[in-house]
Amino acid sequence: MFLHDGTIWITIPYNFGDMSTRTITLNTIRDLSDVELIASAIRGREDGFEELVRRYQRSITSYVFRMLNNYDASLDVTQEVFIKVYNSLERYSSDYKFSTWLYRIAHNAAIDYMRRNSMNRQSIETENADGAYQLQLESPSPTPEQEQERSEWRTEIESVVKCLPSAYRELILLRHAQDLSYDEIAEISGLPLGTVKNRLFRAREMMREIFIERGFTGI
Repeated sequence: MFLHDGTIWITIPYNFGDMSTRTITLNTIRDLSDVELIASAIRGREDGFEELVRRYQRSITSYVFRMLNNYDASLDVTQEVFIKVYNSLERYSSDYKFSTWLYRIAHNAAIDYMRRNSMNRQSIETENADGAYQLQLESPSPTPEQEQERSEWRTEIESVVKCLPSAYRELILLRHAQDLSYDEIAEISGLPLGTVKNRLFRAREMMREIFIERGFTGI
């Protein structure tokens, strides 16, 4: 498996002994569920795992990049993630969503990279908050005249998110960039559900403070 121009290319041993396996066309393979693709890959079908990579490589690379703020490192870590996934397919349990399992591996790989490279991960104290408060990270659906403003707003948000300590930033990205539930974030991060809610609450408050410092009001 290797990366070229941001795309993951895979070289996987193929099980030629299972010649009775039905031929899977490109259209058919893309109709299969994640669990079906995993079963296909375990049986030795190269195209099964290739489809899983095709479905998730963009979002995983984006998530890792936003955690590390380093494009080359994000490509390396993403490659590492899919190698780990491939080597662990037989241990995957369909009791969990594949995407949740995949993000857990990506999360741990990014954290390991930060530790290896002495990148700061600050711990925090939990606070009494129910996590119900939602900071609006997207502006309303824009008219054509508002397109430039929306682009600038998103750039500003990205800048503010990068200012957060990584312990906060990673949860904001999972919640708002990847649109995962609190339960899914708890599963991926390995944190108790209450801690996830508390940290997200605190992260949004920190973002609000940064926006105010930059002259934004009504946040």
